[in-house]
Amino acid sequence: MNEPVGVILAGGLATRMGGGDKGLIALNGVSLMGRVRVRLQRQLSTVVLNANGDPERFDGLGLPVQPDTVAGYAGPLAGVLAGMDWAAGQGVSHIVTVAADTPFFPRDLVARLQGSGSDLAMAVTPDPERGIARHPTFGLWPVAAREDLRAALNDGLRKVVQWTTPRGCAQVEFAATPYDPFFNVNTPEDLQQAEAMIAEFDL
Repeated sequence: MNEPVGVILAGGLATRMGGGDKGLIALNGVSLMGRVRVRLQRQLSTVVLNANGDPERFDGLGLPVQPDTVAGYAGPLAGVLAGMDWAAGQGVSHIVTVAADTPFFPRDLVARLQGSGSDLAMAVTPDPERGIARHPTFGLWPVAAREDLRAALNDGLRKVVQWTTPRGCAQVEFAATPYDPFFNVNTPEDLQQAEAMIAEFDL
């Protein structure tokens, strides 16, 4: 496996934050997306942003911007496919995806996913009620599966786990203490909580 391309998924509509680009909201003076970019670039040398609309609004990030390659805001899997399509053009065999609104994801995410022994892997954390909580936007994906994924999206499939589970996706468990590394910012209240987490855990 050559080094994966990192893909920041920012193709959503951010409806719970009032629309617009949630990832550009400042968290302690740095945009959510900026924090995600730095954390991912410390793990991978090549990072691309999946986002739709005018790419110039992301110029400050200094990243290539790859829009969805299927129409209709088809959800996270559309972003995964966009990343696969971009990586295929670079001759790269895998991508690692992260969400643009999750600034505290593990610093060893890429290494742990690659160490799963599988071409297809997803991050999970312990959950007292469900046993595990899956984090489907944090995964390792084989570029060779892109036409299969494109066909599934064109057939109307939208839920990540409906595509990954039948294909033997490995689950890589990360600790959820002392804080949840997959905490994501969806609301103004979440933004306040993220600020408190930075202060408490020196994030």
